[in-house]
Amino acid sequence: MAFLGIFAYCGIYAEYYGLEQTSSQFYMDTNLADGWIYNNDFDEAAINKINEFSTQSDRQAVVQSVVDMEGKPDITLHFTKDGSVSKFYSTEGEDFNPSDKSGVWLDKRFADARDLHIGDKIKFEFDNQTFKKEIKGLGYSPEYIYETSSSSLTPDFSQIGFAYLSSGAYPGDIEYNTVLVKYNHSDRYFKDKLDDSIDYLSFTKQADQLSVAKFGDEMAQHKMIGDVFPIVFVLVTFLTLLTTMTRIISNQRTQIGILKAVGFRDKSIILHYISHGFLPVLAGAILGLVAGPMIIPKMFYPSMMARYSMPAWNPGFDMSFIYITVLMVASSVFVTYISCIRISKENPANTMRPKAPGNSSKMLIEKMKMWNHLNFNIRWNIRDARRNKFRALMTIVGVMGCVALLIAAFGMNDSMNELKSWEYEDISHYGAKLSLSQDTNPMELYYILNETGGSFIMQQSMELKANGMEDTVTLLVTNNTDLISYTDSNRNPIDIDEGDVSISKKLAERFNLSIGDKIKWHIVGNDKWVSSKIGQIHAEPVSQGLIMSPDTLEDQGLNFTPTSILTPDEFGEHFDSIKSETSIDKMEKSWNQMTSSVMMMVYVVTVVAVIMAFLVLYNLGILSFTEMEREIATLKVLGFKTNVLRKLLLTQNLFFTAIGFILGIPLGFYFMTLMMNAAGDSLYYIPSLTWGNILLAAFITFSISVGVNLLFSDKIGDLHMVEALKDIE
Repeated sequence: MAFLGIFAYCGIYAEYYGLEQTSSQFYMDTNLADGWIYNNDFDEAAINKINEFSTQSDRQAVVQSVVDMEGKPDITLHFTKDGSVSKFYSTEGEDFNPSDKSGVWLDKRFADARDLHIGDKIKFEFDNQTFKKEIKGLGYSPEYIYETSSSSLTPDFSQIGFAYLSSGAYPGDIEYNTVLVKYNHSDRYFKDKLDDSIDYLSFTKQADQLSVAKFGDEMAQHKMIGDVFPIVFVLVTFLTLLTTMTRIISNQRTQIGILKAVGFRDKSIILHYISHGFLPVLAGAILGLVAGPMIIPKMFYPSMMARYSMPAWNPGFDMSFIYITVLMVASSVFVTYISCIRISKENPANTMRPKAPGNSSKMLIEKMKMWNHLNFNIRWNIRDARRNKFRALMTIVGVMGCVALLIAAFGMNDSMNELKSWEYEDISHYGAKLSLSQDTNPMELYYILNETGGSFIMQQSMELKANGMEDTVTLLVTNNTDLISYTDSNRNPIDIDEGDVSISKKLAERFNLSIGDKIKWHIVGNDKWVSSKIGQIHAEPVSQGLIMSPDTLEDQGLNFTPTSILTPDEFGEHFDSIKSETSIDKMEKSWNQMTSSVMMMVYVVTVVAVIMAFLVLYNLGILSFTEMEREIATLKVLGFKTNVLRKLLLTQNLFFTAIGFILGIPLGFYFMTLMMNAAGDSLYYIPSLTWGNILLAAFITFSISVGVNLLFSDKIGDLHMVEALKDIE
């Protein structure tokens, strides 16, 4: 139990601390920007003004390009002035050199997916310009731990990537559209100074930068899991240690009395029994301390590496690992000492006799008429629970903790399945999504529409402001099509009326918005801010933002520019206007990949919870049998059959298990809600728990309870009645 508790605590926390410490070190090594300022161009005068209230700045021309390769993958090019802020982190080849005009430093994940190596030549195309560069280095960027993908929920590294180049490599007159800044002030203070100094399009602070925010949301969910599950593991382990050491000392009282009678001092006896609690717990705790961080994080990192990009993935360490290990060992020593000191105060003659059974006064129920109508089994178990309140409480609490873990794990599984069903059955009815290239041929597009019966959609990032808050979210512009449905929070279909701007429910709750409120927003890359009134609120599990029709968008003075075509079935034909095609099946697979780390946590928690439930019930079963040994022997002498006695123990075991199970359900649901709420701003979770999984948790719990009871059946038959009936003379 000590091993399991420490193993789960240190392992789960090591995974979270590994993410936090590794990313923090990566951000520090690369000097991640505190903010990003965007404009059409930044001249020297603007930079000089920014430098008056910033500690460091770096100008970049950030442009979208395609690579002259199969599939025309997208590469974001950073033409940087000196590369001192949000630096490129080289893992192969040379370090980034901002004065090298002939080289390019490329995203390692893209290079690996495309089988590119140092020294290879790569050709880029953007703004009707083409140029070729030699790959001088491969590596990572702190701005691209998470990379967005238009075709799936998880990044396809063969289709997207980034590259860093010298500003001197820019083909033509460079216009810097981004300034990366470091500052010692608060974000609000810096933005106020920025507003007073220069004209610009938008400003993004570090916490809101897409990659930082997305990875931060991921870490927040892992932290919440770490804050909930390991604590329960440790508490259940502590309770088990408490009952185990109490039972051992109680069971050894005759031997303790003999040792005292032959002259052993109390100090020697106490030290001897303390070693029984100290050495096994110490060994188990140290083994858990070492094995947990070595095993559990490595179970999660492969799924994390499929979605996020960092140069290193290492388990983390925190001093709480040592503290909880020391506390576990110290607790076992303390419990053993308290149990021993109690017995050591008795004289040797009394200690050599079995402990007298506890007495209890009549309860209220015993004074009622219904008491005489209860069968012997129920009355006996009620009185036994009354005499042994501590054992009853430990059984209920232990079962409650294990059931809470099972319910939380199963609930997370149910919630994930509900979201998947909601997104890909209730909302998305298309067969494929065709992402359009930057240079499209209108004739090709309308041919595709006619051939497939598809529909144009426009998906863009947009910046939203309301009630003193701002964030970058998603804008979806779509025609009235049967290929997409809109839903409310109960997954019921709704219609978004022509002329209405609909906001997602989670975004509305975060910004404290309701129907009729005004918002300001602009499409990223377009400096025109517009004001809109919220006409409706929809619920969307995956993407948070605004939905409107093309006519509503154009009424705002903005152009409807399709970015994708939704088709009822997969298309299959190749056109230059189509950059990529993603089927709904691939999207579901990307969903499974995105949720794989959470599902791994579900499996780990389920397995450990089942093991702990077995150990808790087995340990408390031994304690029950030990404490009731004399009573069971008495009943056997009075003629009670072994099967009747087994039923007595089973009834008590099932009764305590039932109470623990009932109390564990709301506690588990609460744990699940905490973890769902920590999932970040992009996903809208509705915690759910199916009756099937509640029944599965009940089956697991009660099966363990019955199985443990059966293990003690032979003990009842083999009970030595004469020895068990020895009592105080």
